[in-house]
Amino acid sequence: MIQRALPWIVALLLLAAPALLTPYTFDLLLRIMVLAVFALSLELLVGMTGLVSLGHAAFLGIGAYVTVLLSPQYDPGNALVLLLLAAGIAALYALFVGALSLRTKGVYFIMVTLAFAQMAYFVFHDTPIGRGTDGIYLTARPIVGAFDAENRTHLYYLVAGTLILTYALLALLRRSRFGHALAGIRVNEQRMRAVGFATYAYKLAAFVIAGALAGVAGFLLAVKDGFVNPELLSWHESGAVLLMIILGGIGHLRGAVLGAAAFVLLKELYASPDLVGSLSEHWQLTLGLTIIAFVALLPKGLIGLPARLKGRR
Repeated sequence: MIQRALPWIVALLLLAAPALLTPYTFDLLLRIMVLAVFALSLELLVGMTGLVSLGHAAFLGIGAYVTVLLSPQYDPGNALVLLLLAAGIAALYALFVGALSLRTKGVYFIMVTLAFAQMAYFVFHDTPIGRGTDGIYLTARPIVGAFDAENRTHLYYLVAGTLILTYALLALLRRSRFGHALAGIRVNEQRMRAVGFATYAYKLAAFVIAGALAGVAGFLLAVKDGFVNPELLSWHESGAVLLMIILGGIGHLRGAVLGAAAFVLLKELYASPDLVGSLSEHWQLTLGLTIIAFVALLPKGLIGLPARLKGRR
């Protein structure tokens, strides 16, 4: 009963949080929520469909770049239009990538998605489109109606609302016929084909939806930071979001959100000289060792921690 109510409790806390946060914790929570949307988009592929992608950051970066490139140079753009364009163009690239990569399986699928992501990375890194490693600044954050992303409270509720809607959408999707078909494909694709399911079409649809949601996360990231650069599309970002869902617990929407929060907080902890001293210079090493320890001790992720503790009593 508590587990079912937990997402609703967290949603209410998020909506009430701005009045309680300091500027530092405000920015930290915004970052966690944006990455949680990104992690949920990959959870649709990995946890619900069984497709491990190492190129998911391409859709995040495309969504972010579309937001900046299609915004007016000096005036604020329309937030709704930019959001739809970011999601739509990321979905179109996902359709192209998925149509080709889903013809492979296993490690070949992983490598093909990585190759397509690197191709997108070099388009923005090595051509005038993305202006190289310097990146592009968003000179004016978008508005729509009474909403103005320059207002920090408005921006907060945009990000929090998007996270809640993304979670709700995937929860409904999981309970639908489509979600049950994806679960069947994850368990035994050959059997699903034998009973008449067009598994390729289902996987492609999941791939496109995941790409669109990653594009939404890219839009939020661009609006939040006011800056984009090609590193958003790098394989490091794809690896990081995969670590998030592994850390939280693959196969659980709550695990994706929890993993994003844990990853950001651990990174913040280990990179802070005030908290860990000179060890902060090697935060990648300590973060990596911590994640290895978590995976070894909690094979089901942080979502399985209560059951693990209960089993030891």
